[in-house]
Amino acid sequence: MSANVKENVATIANPILDELSMELVDVEYKKEGKNWVLRMFIDHPDGIGLEECSLVSERMSQKLDEEDPIQGSYYLEVSSPGAERPLKNAKDFQGAVGKNVYIKTYEQIDGRKTFTGELVAYEDGEITINIREKTRTIAFQVPERLIANARLSVL
Repeated sequence: MSANVKENVATIANPILDELSMELVDVEYKKEGKNWVLRMFIDHPDGIGLEECSLVSERMSQKLDEEDPIQGSYYLEVSSPGAERPLKNAKDFQGAVGKNVYIKTYEQIDGRKTFTGELVAYEDGEITINIREKTRTIAFQVPERLIANARLSVL
């Protein structure tokens, strides 16, 4: 059910965000305590502030009321992805080249599953990260299919 809600919300949100030159970074729909929360993370090249979140929240509330894609009551939250923005697709990874990232893999690579370093390249579904350990830098590639979690990292 949650996956369908996320897809339906993305379908509704994308035209609104396109009109505002914003992008939908992620959608969460989950139960928190007794309540369901629909959380949207949005971004813009110039950043996201309270005004932008309020504007999108207003427009989304109206559209969600019209289309009613979610049964039952829920709280809508719209926010910026923050400094540790998730990396979900090729566009995200390409935009993160040159930045510090945190990567967690499904399987061990060189004896470990978590990596933090500079994303130096993204090509054909492979990421290359420079990891600084003590005084050396290690460059290695990870196939995108092995990535369990990826986000920007604040070192």
